[in-house]
Amino acid sequence: TGMNETQESAIADFLQILEEHRKNCEQQGKYVEAEVAKKRFEELKSHEANRRRETMKAQQVKEMLGVEEAHMLEYQQFNSQWDQKCNDYEEQWNNHVKAMKERHLDELKEFQQKLLEKQQKPKFSPVLLNYRQIEEHLARSKNYSEAHKVKAKADRMEAKETEQWNKQKQNEMFQQENQFKAMKRQELSALQKRIKAGKEEQRKRRQFALERLMQRYTNVKNELRTTQKLERISIRRTGSGL
Repeated sequence: TGMNETQESAIADFLQILEEHRKNCEQQGKYVEAEVAKKRFEELKSHEANRRRETMKAQQVKEMLGVEEAHMLEYQQFNSQWDQKCNDYEEQWNNHVKAMKERHLDELKEFQQKLLEKQQKPKFSPVLLNYRQIEEHLARSKNYSEAHKVKAKADRMEAKETEQWNKQKQNEMFQQENQFKAMKRQELSALQKRIKAGKEEQRKRRQFALERLMQRYTNVKNELRTTQKLERISIRRTGSGL
């Protein structure tokens, strides 16, 4: 820039010298020399105007490229930062889901254990209980033959009632366990819905931030174009006034 200013100053001085020389020649009636000075002045003036335009054009291209490069760098940083945010969010919620599933598994084992501990002995029918009393009475009376018959009948009845009792209790446990699992599935589903809503909210924030970044870039480019247009107009006027 210093060299350009020195060069422009030297050219301006030389143009001034040429102009004074032309005037002197004109006053002295040296019209041939005045014509030579006039042509040289116009050539140099035209050359200088072209040089200034080319210098300005190169400078303006450089400025625009600078804006483009700065924007590309900012855009890359933007994507890198948001990708990291999204990855962190994903990892955080994956850990939450994993922890919940592990907790649910532990809670299910504990629930199953409690169900087993709560298991009661079968409640037998009054008929069976009556048979057992008869059996006991016959045995005490030493009527073992009849006691044996009653016991065999009572044993068959007890086996049947025990089987029915076990089936009923297994069904009850199965239903309770299913209800417990359904409750835990709802809890997990609610968490996954929150995660999905959070991801959507994050996507919207990213989109909004990107639009703002692009708008800033558009504004900077438009401002630079306006400034450069004014510079071109200014240099045309300056060139014609050299």
